[in-house]
Amino acid sequence: MRLPALIPVLLCAAALVLSFLCLFAGSKRGFMDDYSILTLNTSRIGASFLNASHSSSNPLISFVDNATNSVENTIKQDISSVARTLGIHDFYNVHILDFCEGYYTPGPVPNTTLPRSQIHRNVTSCSNRTAMYSFDPRTTLQQELNASGHGNVALSDLNWPSDVDRGLHALVIAQKATFVLYCVAIALIGVATLLALASLFAEGRLSAFVNVLVDWLAFLAIGLASAIATAVAVKAVDVINKYGDHIGAQASTGSKFLVLTWVATAVMLVASIVWCFECIVGRKEVGPRSKKGYTNEPQF
Repeated sequence: MRLPALIPVLLCAAALVLSFLCLFAGSKRGFMDDYSILTLNTSRIGASFLNASHSSSNPLISFVDNATNSVENTIKQDISSVARTLGIHDFYNVHILDFCEGYYTPGPVPNTTLPRSQIHRNVTSCSNRTAMYSFDPRTTLQQELNASGHGNVALSDLNWPSDVDRGLHALVIAQKATFVLYCVAIALIGVATLLALASLFAEGRLSAFVNVLVDWLAFLAIGLASAIATAVAVKAVDVINKYGDHIGAQASTGSKFLVLTWVATAVMLVASIVWCFECIVGRKEVGPRSKKGYTNEPQF
């Protein structure tokens, strides 16, 4: 039995589990909710209209004007009440297969009595899992406005910037490619795990070379998936924060997800290096011996 092969077996198995977790994180409520690629914070949307001119024809301002004094005072005390009253959630966690939405508890904004460390995300629901999913905030927010009975309020009334839509649309292909690459990586890592198990009982450089080849392909696949996912997260967050800050829309990268996917990449790299070492060292050949254990020598 080739005992050194146990190391890449364990490494490949770990990478396989981590890759599956990256792909299915947030696929249902309560399952790795915090492991999102990015989070869109919409809790402050609509706050800029509280002090807007009451002569405006914007239906959102009319909505605030028509509120009773008690409701209006509540809205002004809690800037997130505008978005919540319109049916918009506080945040949207974007995952590879879907998005999840919810509210910050006990409130979205830290203050003297509510430190940031005590604010938590409460996920209330998730969308259906979809292969090659791409997040479209304009469509999602408009659907929630319509579902809450405020179909007369268009997202344009909230001054939602079209630059955000254009910036995110440019990332659609990258988001779809991320899904494909994770699927390819999982398949290759699965094959690498099976080959490593078989190599426990196969000596020689040939089996090590085959494992090197498959492990490097798996490393490249998960590495590309991690790189593109990171690029999508960073670019999308930059676009949203650049063009959406003035209306109260903010975004942040999912640090936990990025750590998870890059750890999976690093584990596959180590497994590949182990097989490279095995391929170089190979098996030390022992000279032919007779049945009695003596080296055969020519007879004179």
